[in-house]
Amino acid sequence: MVIQLFPLWAILLSVLAFFQPAFFVGLKSQIVPLLMIIMLAMGLTLKPTDFKQVLKSSKALGVGVLLQFLVMPVTAFAIAMVFGFDTELTVGMLLVGSVAGGTSSNIMCYLAKGDTALSISMTAISTLIGVLLTPLLVSLMIGTSVDVPVASMLMSLLKIVLLPVAIGVVINTFFSAFVQKIEPVFPYISMFAIVLIIAIVVALSASKLVEVGLIVAAAVILHNAIGLTLGYWVTYLLGFDAKICRTIAFEVGLQNSGLAAALAVKFFTPMSALPGTIFSVWHNISGSLLSSYWSRRPIQKNSEG
Repeated sequence: MVIQLFPLWAILLSVLAFFQPAFFVGLKSQIVPLLMIIMLAMGLTLKPTDFKQVLKSSKALGVGVLLQFLVMPVTAFAIAMVFGFDTELTVGMLLVGSVAGGTSSNIMCYLAKGDTALSISMTAISTLIGVLLTPLLVSLMIGTSVDVPVASMLMSLLKIVLLPVAIGVVINTFFSAFVQKIEPVFPYISMFAIVLIIAIVVALSASKLVEVGLIVAAAVILHNAIGLTLGYWVTYLLGFDAKICRTIAFEVGLQNSGLAAALAVKFFTPMSALPGTIFSVWHNISGSLLSSYWSRRPIQKNSEG
């Protein structure tokens, strides 16, 4: 029940951070450690055997990862241009669009009766690929107008994403019995860390949220909706069954926006973290609603019935 109320906790703590930013501003330096905890928790749920699913579902995974790193960055850039965002917000949108899929997609996929093994494999693979692609995509799309520290971002992603995930996989491989005993607490740890990251970023940007909050929210909602829609219908038109279509929809539409917000604060400005912050709240709301809807509809071959 606590996990299901994740969007509510995120909203409540965001409101507190908005009206009492002093409570959270001093925690700015804790964003990266919190994110590393989230990635470690994800790694602890994976084993090398999970990556074998890549071979079994190579076509679906390839299509999903391609959509992930094509649809979301291009859409983010297009929306930023249409909305007339300044450089800070454009960088923020691009960071959201260029990071890997969010770990919440695995939970939403499970609830929606999707292919959970494929979802976990896609999240893991896109996370690893994202270590290289995220800084390169941001640099490619906006590097002409702002200095994107590609090398520094790459090193940070190796430290923040790859290292804790790898450590988690190793621990789960050699101490699986122990990990299974404590695994039920992982979602709570991840939820607490994500909510706290959101609150810190809101506190850092509180003074400007009033000016741009609504328009950024509109952009984020549109970005998320396009990702979910194209993730589903492109794979549907390619002939995949509904179970895989649902899975890829979540993988494309739900981003690791906590990472985007952390990178924005570390390498750019708190304002650049706003899209990631709002996305973190919204994609859990939209994902929960969609997974609830799909959970009540039977899976049918190449159809939703």
